[in-house]
Amino acid sequence: MQKIVILTGAGISAESGLGTFRDVGGIWQRYRIEDVATPEAFARDADLVHGFYNARRVQAAEARPNAAHRALARMQAEHAGEVVIVTQNVDGLHEAGGARDVIHMHGELARALCAACGGRWEAAAQMSVRDACPDCGACACRPDVVWFGEMPYRMEEILSHLATADIFAAIGTSGQVYPAAGFAQEAALAEARCVEINLEPSAVAGDFDEVRQGRASEVVPLWVAEILGG
Repeated sequence: MQKIVILTGAGISAESGLGTFRDVGGIWQRYRIEDVATPEAFARDADLVHGFYNARRVQAAEARPNAAHRALARMQAEHAGEVVIVTQNVDGLHEAGGARDVIHMHGELARALCAACGGRWEAAAQMSVRDACPDCGACACRPDVVWFGEMPYRMEEILSHLATADIFAAIGTSGQVYPAAGFAQEAALAEARCVEINLEPSAVAGDFDEVRQGRASEVVPLWVAEILGG
C-alpha cells in the first residue's frame, strides 16, 4: 500500500478567496514582512500585528473549502494506504473540507499562543496583546502562527513521513520558503515519486518527477481520481 505525503501552500486556498503571498497583488505586496510577520514586529508594534491577523482570521472564517480541499479529504478516506497532509496554510480549510490529522507546520489562525509561558488556546475572533493568558495570566498573547525567523512546527515528524513516502505531492506552493521548499529532495532520498501541482512551475520544479499545471480545484481532483483508480 502506497504512502502519500502531500504539502499544500497558499495556492490551494486561493480559489476559496484567500490571498496568496508572493503573486502580483499578493499579501506581501500590500504588507511588509518586517512589519507584521516577525517576532521583532510583534515586539515593536503588537497592535499592528494583531490587527493584521485579526483581519486574516475573519477572512478565513468566511472562506469555504474548494474542490481541491475536498478531493484531498476524499483521498484520505478512500486510499488503502496512509495519506498525510502537511500544510503551510493557517486557514483551517483542509479540516473544513473533511481532512483529518492535518499537520499545520506554520500554525493556525484559530489558535492563540502565550509568548510568556507557551500556553495555547482557541483564539477569539479579535485578539489583543492585552488579552490575558488563561494559563499564566500574562498579557502576552499572540497568534499561534510561525513567523519568519521561527522554526516550523512538527519538523521531525514531517521529515519522518517524507523518509517513508512512496509519493510526495506539493500543491499550490511557491518553492521559495525553506524548509518546505526542500521537501521534494527529502522525499526523493526515499525514492518517492514527486509530483508538483501549481498554476505555474515553482522555483524548485526541477526537483519533481512530474509537474502538472492548472487550477488546483480542477487538477487536484483529477490527480486524486487517478490515484484512487489505480
